[in-house]
Amino acid sequence: MTKIIIAPDKFKGSLTGLQFCDAIERGIRKQVPDVEIEKLPLADGGDGTVEVLQYYLDGDMISLNVGNPLGRNVKASYLYSKAKKTAFIEMAEASGIRLLSNEEANPLETSTYGTGELIKDALGKGAEHIILGIGGSATNDAGMGMARALGYRFFNKDKQELLGVGKDLQELENIDVSEVHPKIKEVKFEVACDVDNPLYGPKGAAYVYSPQKGATPEMVRQLDNGLINFNKLVKSQFRLDLQNIKGAGAAGGLGAGCILFLGANLNSGIKLIKKEADFDQKIKGADWIITGEGKLDSQTFSGKVIKGVLDSMENQKLALFCALVDLSEEEKMTCKLIISPKLRFMQKICMIPC
Repeated sequence: MTKIIIAPDKFKGSLTGLQFCDAIERGIRKQVPDVEIEKLPLADGGDGTVEVLQYYLDGDMISLNVGNPLGRNVKASYLYSKAKKTAFIEMAEASGIRLLSNEEANPLETSTYGTGELIKDALGKGAEHIILGIGGSATNDAGMGMARALGYRFFNKDKQELLGVGKDLQELENIDVSEVHPKIKEVKFEVACDVDNPLYGPKGAAYVYSPQKGATPEMVRQLDNGLINFNKLVKSQFRLDLQNIKGAGAAGGLGAGCILFLGANLNSGIKLIKKEADFDQKIKGADWIITGEGKLDSQTFSGKVIKGVLDSMENQKLALFCALVDLSEEEKMTCKLIISPKLRFMQKICMIPC
């Protein structure tokens, strides 16, 4: 019997991954009733990830009031599977740029404290595995705000306690770990991170991302200097050079903060989702894999769902659905070079606009 895997990303603004799976299954069964179909919707850690993980983890959405990037009260949610003791937390729920108006956006004043409150709640519910999605942040605090919610304390040279907002990075002189939440060391933390920016410098968190969060050129320089100071202190106090870790600059340095304060591993979002779906095992023996996304563009083959599917494929045939192909001629050639080694014959690829 023919075995078909349906494993798409969302079609943003049109179909969720699960809706796509259902629609394709109905179409196939009209033509070929006697076929084995397994639906394995995927995501890359961005929009739509919660729904996909809920499908695999059979979890519940937990809602609570936490501080937004400026400390105001906001209701935020995360996914928790009691059976698997696993939580998925999107930092944008509590610390995202979408929670602020354009006039309020200011990474000198914003904090990831609310994200730390979500983590603390998950720890209290007994989570043993926490996956963090860290896209869409309004912050540039290197995770200090998150850490404060979990018991870390930060002080300047005058031994005054700092709030852990972006502007505090320059003043930081000491990190107190004496009151850190005791369960942190017992939990496996994984971060969905698809960028490889260093913590500071021309390609670091401040210069690349903080202008999108309301930073002026002067703020950018101040934040970058703060991240340099943060890393200098971490090297001295913890013997850890965060600057040499790819992805440390993600989400305003939250990547670095997750490594330091949580002992987290930074991984590609699609790899984390595939692991939760047991994707590589479930596609064994399949004849076809059907995947797709709303837009096939230059980002598709760097850490997105379709690239993740290609990385797992062995001898299966591929059908690729997309609503829009936005590739230059050069990118189309690159696309062919990426796809063709995965298959015996290029004729096995069906690129179907839908």
